[in-house]
Amino acid sequence: MGENASFWESLIYAHPTCTTWKQEAEGSIYHLASILFVVGFMGGSGFFGLLYVFSLLGLGFLCSSVWAWLDVCAADIFSWNFALFTICFIQFIYVTYQVRSVAFDREFQELYSALFQPLGISLTVYRKIVLCCDAEVITLEKEHCYAMQGKTPIDKLSLLVSGRIRVTVDGEFLHYIFPLQFLDSPEWDSLRPTEEGIFQVTLTAETDCRYVAWRRKKLYLLFAKHRFISRLFSILIGSDIAEKLYALNDRVHVGQGFRYDIRLPNFY
Repeated sequence: MGENASFWESLIYAHPTCTTWKQEAEGSIYHLASILFVVGFMGGSGFFGLLYVFSLLGLGFLCSSVWAWLDVCAADIFSWNFALFTICFIQFIYVTYQVRSVAFDREFQELYSALFQPLGISLTVYRKIVLCCDAEVITLEKEHCYAMQGKTPIDKLSLLVSGRIRVTVDGEFLHYIFPLQFLDSPEWDSLRPTEEGIFQVTLTAETDCRYVAWRRKKLYLLFAKHRFISRLFSILIGSDIAEKLYALNDRVHVGQGFRYDIRLPNFY
């Protein structure tokens, strides 16, 4: 115990105390470095947040290196700051390379900006989602069917990127599907991963449409590897089904123009 006490005492009291303080302030380079450190540590998260942090911290360490070399003339202070500048520079180059490698086609970039970015989904997570659909956008021409009632198997999950889809059952119109809505969210939600089924409605393109499709088995494998993506799709699909239910609700009226609520148990 005594040896530990003497070690800490020597560490604390070995250096002489400051009896006189330096009257003149340090040069502008030192203060610039401090400002860069303060601003740099205010950076956010994500790729662009990392670029912000590493760029400003790197400039701060570079200024500190210049200050140590010109004003202080201390080799150890210069060496440490220059080493930290080098590390920040390497990290900046690495993050820049990652940002450039996570690039998408125009439609996928617009889809990210409209649907996934507002939810705080990072580009790396979005890249896994895009790769799961083979980064392919499929075209459906006007009056062509995406699915036919009683015939088309439920083997994928699709998201409409552009155009408009008409949903009918036994020839009767139900509702439309608009961009950023799933084409088959009710069918997806009605089946377990091991179950198979067929469409009970017909989906027809009213205009030339473009959509993204994830194969059922491949998407479930992605869910098994990344639980966060599974929860994300669960939220998106649930919200999409709710929108379709309210679209149906707007079409149902009983007596004197009153709107009937399809959530009521006696609706059916």
